[in-house]
This record gives sequence, structure tokens and C-alpha cells, in this order.
Amino acid sequence: MNQTDATITHQRRTLFGIRLSDSDAAPPSYVLVRWLFLRALGLIYLVAFVSLGLQVKGLIGSNGISPITDFLRAVANAYPAPDRYLRLPTLAWINSTDSFLQFLCFGGATLALLLIFDVATMPILLVLWAFYLSLVNAGQDFLSFQWDILLLESGFLAIFLSSFHLLPRLSRQRAPSIVVIWLYRWLLFRLMFMSGVVKLSSNDLTWRNLTALNFHYWTQPLPTPIAWYMAQLPDWFMKLSSVFTFVVELVVPFLFFMPRRLRFLGGLLTIALQLLIILTGNYTFFNWLTIALCIPLFDDAALRRFFPPQLRSIQLPSPSVIKRIVVVPLAAVLLFTSGLRLLNLLSPSLSPRTLPAPFQELYSRVTGLHLTSGYGLFATMTTTRPEIIIEGSNDGETWLPYEFPYKAGDVNRMPVYVAPFQPRLDWQMWFAALGNYRSNPWFLSFIYRLLQNSPDVLALLAQNPFPGAPPTYIRAQLYQYHFTDAEERSQTGAWWRRELVGDYIPSVTLQSFTVQQ
Repeated sequence: MNQTDATITHQRRTLFGIRLSDSDAAPPSYVLVRWLFLRALGLIYLVAFVSLGLQVKGLIGSNGISPITDFLRAVANAYPAPDRYLRLPTLAWINSTDSFLQFLCFGGATLALLLIFDVATMPILLVLWAFYLSLVNAGQDFLSFQWDILLLESGFLAIFLSSFHLLPRLSRQRAPSIVVIWLYRWLLFRLMFMSGVVKLSSNDLTWRNLTALNFHYWTQPLPTPIAWYMAQLPDWFMKLSSVFTFVVELVVPFLFFMPRRLRFLGGLLTIALQLLIILTGNYTFFNWLTIALCIPLFDDAALRRFFPPQLRSIQLPSPSVIKRIVVVPLAAVLLFTSGLRLLNLLSPSLSPRTLPAPFQELYSRVTGLHLTSGYGLFATMTTTRPEIIIEGSNDGETWLPYEFPYKAGDVNRMPVYVAPFQPRLDWQMWFAALGNYRSNPWFLSFIYRLLQNSPDVLALLAQNPFPGAPPTYIRAQLYQYHFTDAEERSQTGAWWRRELVGDYIPSVTLQSFTVQQ
């Protein structure tokens, strides 16, 4: 090869100065990648289970807002056995007591600790997935979030990424399956790309004219203190930020399938966007899980410098024949169902309903277990911030507010950082304010529990203004909230300003209040 040929070959391996490939490098390994990813997944499982365990009795317990026993009874009345178990797979069919719900949560947290310490990884991942699936399917409105579904999909794939062993000794494990590594890249691609597509397909004007972030920082469910400062920035910065968001969500995901250096760049840009979101919004463990999903974009050569010397050169045997036999058809099923969901998003005419009956059944079962799902937050940007303020009174004249720990209420209270913990009632209150109480039946039950002074429900609030006995009357009023500007805050110290809109629910008493049990 002469010098000219060598120059041409080098140019083909570079793009804008980025080296695309290492032709003389050994085939990539993913032993350290798997180790790091599973530790990160264990931490996220731990946060998810502990966070829910602290709230589960007030949300779906026997004296909670939406008791699971009532929910299971309604499903059982609607579907005969065994169809009810296939439509709603959950261990709560066996036991739905408060103690069992807490066992699922804190038992899951204990298993997550074992996963972090690399003990019996494969069976523990299987049980973790089963526990979380049980809680998500039983959690009704309070566990209907995209990050819960993403954790299930990520956790299910992890079962096949892991190696079967009992004690934490890396040298005795088998190498991870490259097929599962690519399934994780496909999952991250769908998560990011679909998030961009839904913003465009919704025809939302704020996204199309790049003004969405002018509203986002103060209308999002639980902003952070930095969000207030971001909301003060000029329009040109907001538009530039919107462009960056579209680039990372619509263009960067294709780098996930490129040669390693471009793939690394895609991972770093995705991580950068997630860190910016973490700074300005409390989206529970969602962004941290997305960052964890970026780990399989890298390889051991990229991560080796961060590990102790004894782990840098470890070589493991290939995955077992049994695992390879299982993983390949599993990958085909997951690619089929997830690909169909993506195609349906891009072209609504390509619906699962057009498939032959056996494929429709396969699609239904796979999606019912949350093995593949659709994603995409903020398809339509909210441009106002309605907030529900709940108040109680004993005489109908003097009203005292029920303060929530994290959502907007007292205008002088600074927004706080709470993620990766998720206050699920605070989140649902944001959604309830966007509609009315008729479209949120759980809200009526919530008011009913407040009129009872239910300890489990009151534990979800920051304070109970009626500690001795429940109030005679409760009402819910709707306000419009907006961040203050710099001048107003310097004068008043308030983070928010608000205007009364009217009643969300008029004054009710325990005697006049009816709720479906």
C-alpha cells in the first residue's frame, strides 16, 4: 500500500476527525460493561422499591386511595379465570394485604442489594422483575408511568444479559451475549427516537416553533430550583435548547448503531441531555435509568481505565449453548413487537390489528408483560400550570390548606430536589389538575380518605392541618401558577405567583360524600 492509498483508507475510517474504527483492535468484549450496567440497574431497582414501599399503603393499601382489593375484585368480575391472570399478571392475586405489598417492595429492595453485590445475579433478576411487574400491574394510576415500564423492559433483558452464578466471582462467569447488548442499544434507540417523533407527530405548535422550553421549566410536574433560573433565560437560548433536544432525540440515536467512536459520541450526548434534565426537573429514576442504558454503547476497552488492574484483562468463555438457543428467538420476538410499535408510531396505518390473529395474540402477550413498550414524554407541551389546592374547615368560613411535600403550593416555598425518589401522589395531582375530578376517580377517593383522617393517606402529605380529628368540610380549589420573575422575587421572596380560577370540587362533608367502594 502506497502513501496515497493509506491516506484514503485513513479518511474512510474517520469522520470530522473522529476515528470510526480500530482495524487492528481485538473483537470488543463486554464483561466490564455488563458488570457496571447490572450494578447501576441494582441501584435503580433499590430506589424504585424503597420509594414505593414508603408510599404503597397510602396509595393502594386497604385504607389507601385506590385499594388493590377493590381493583382485583373488579378485574375478577370482568374476566373469568385463568384469563384474568393473563391480562393482569401480578402476585397480588395470591395475597393483596398491606403486609404482602410491603413485602414485595422491601423484599425487592433486599434483592436489589444482592444484585448490587453480584450475588446469584440471574435468579435474583428474575424475581426482581416479577416483583416489580406485580406492583406495576396492581398500582393502577400510581404506577402507570413510562419509567416504571422502562424499568420492567430493562430488567427483563438483564435476566439474559447476566451469568448464572451464586457468589460474586467474575472469573467464573461466562461472557455476556452480544445479542442482548444490541437489544439494549435498540431499546435506548426506541426510547430516545420515539421521544422525538411524538413531539413532531403531535403537531404541537410550541415544539414546531421551538418555544416549548419557554413553558417547560415552570409547567413541568416538579421543577427544581435551577428550573426557576432557567425560566428567566432569553428566548434565543430556549430555541437553541429545543434544537439541541431534537438533535439528541432524532439524530443522535442513529449513532448507537455506528462504529464504536461514533457510538461513544452518541452515548455521551445522550448522557449530557439526561444530566441537564436532572438539574432542572424531578423525573424520579427515569433519567438515571436512561444514563444506565447508555453503558452498553461502550465496550470494555473504553471502561478498562476505570477498573482495578486485576479486572482489566479478564477473559471469560462464550455464553452457554442453552443461553444462545434461548436468546436468539427471544430477540426475534422482541424485535418484531417493538419494531411494530415503532412503525405504528411513524405510520398509524401499520397497526397490530392488521396482523393475522396468531401475531396479534403474540403482540398482546408480549406488550401485556411490558416486555416492549412505547415511549415519549411531553408530546404536547403544557402552556399553563393549573394547581389543585385542597383545604379543610370546621365552620365553612376558615379554611386551612393541606400542604404536599413537593408539588407547588405555598408560593414562598422553594422548589426542591427529590429525584430519584418519586412522590407518586404529588405527580398524580399534576395530572389531575390538567383535567377534572370526573376523569380522575382516584381523586374522589383521596378526598374521602382525608375526611376520614386515614393515617396511611395523611402520611403522603407534608402536614395535616387537622391532627386531632378530620375536618367537617373539604374543598379543592384550582389556581393558575407561574414562576415569578427576577424583580418580583427580589421584592417579595416568592418563587411562584398564583391566581384563583374557581372550584375544582365544591365543599363536601363525609355524610354527603359518596365514593365507589
